[in-house]
Amino acid sequence: MKDIPQPLSAINSNFITELTSFIRVRGLSYSTEKTYVHWIKRYINFCGYQSRQDISSTDISRFLEYLVIEKNVSPNTQKTALNAVVFLCRELLKQNTDSLKYKRSKKGPKIPEVFTHHEAITVINELAEPAKLVAQLMYGSGLRINETLRLRAADIDLETHSITVRNGKGNRDRKTLLPSMLVRSIKQQLDLVKVLHDRDLDKGFGEVYMPYALALKFPTQARGYGWQYLFPASKLTVDPRSGKMMRHHITDRTVQKHVMRAIHKAKIIKKAGCHTFRHSFATRLLEKGTDLRNIQELLGHSDIKTTQIYTHVAGIHKSGVRSPLDN
Repeated sequence: MKDIPQPLSAINSNFITELTSFIRVRGLSYSTEKTYVHWIKRYINFCGYQSRQDISSTDISRFLEYLVIEKNVSPNTQKTALNAVVFLCRELLKQNTDSLKYKRSKKGPKIPEVFTHHEAITVINELAEPAKLVAQLMYGSGLRINETLRLRAADIDLETHSITVRNGKGNRDRKTLLPSMLVRSIKQQLDLVKVLHDRDLDKGFGEVYMPYALALKFPTQARGYGWQYLFPASKLTVDPRSGKMMRHHITDRTVQKHVMRAIHKAKIIKKAGCHTFRHSFATRLLEKGTDLRNIQELLGHSDIKTTQIYTHVAGIHKSGVRSPLDN
């Protein structure tokens, strides 16, 4: 259950406990919490701070330049580290961070690797269930792997052929499309979830993790069918916060392992993985003339600039430009 926030009592540092509590009060997502804690720890270790009083925003510039010069990080990585340490100094410690000057990473943005449609289908057909359906949703709906695995039964709308993504990246909800060809497979998966859930209830279990203390506010809902994961794990596990036996979803690592094997079997030599399905979804839509804003909404990008990177992938195919050798 690595995507469930750990109890504060499990943290063995008073300062990290304070930091984690502050992050949660601000309502930031758990993925942001883990990222911020990681970079703040690296910042503290880099500067050699021994106590809370030693921490200073004056060292931020030195740390960011170290990441670029010594570690050769990308602009996005440097920006993530900046956000984390500024959050620490400005928000938690109330220090001034207005006059930061540092060497910015100049690595250019990478063009995402994408599958051709044939490659995507070939890889999918090499997979067994439930990894096959997970991959189909990543390619057919543009979902990230963890967005797919965190889907609940109630997030699927078979009538409107739509999927609701809850608490996606940036802690935002969004709607995306459910491919018509997957309706039958989704119905079968939902039937499997119902059978498994009824079996758990008969054995005195059946609760599932609910975020933001919703289990306390709606105690009966945690045992409801609608909250059950679309891709449930094969075994019950202990929730680290409540200590109760619950059925979580299958792990991303399991799916990633199966997808990598399928890519190898398909003899695809691209640097590809689960996220390549999402890149391929966006590229296919763009190639078919879908408006960039619509793609942005479906992908859940907060900034249109993030979506525009796919124009570099699809553009050469749409332009009609021919090589001189082909004339």
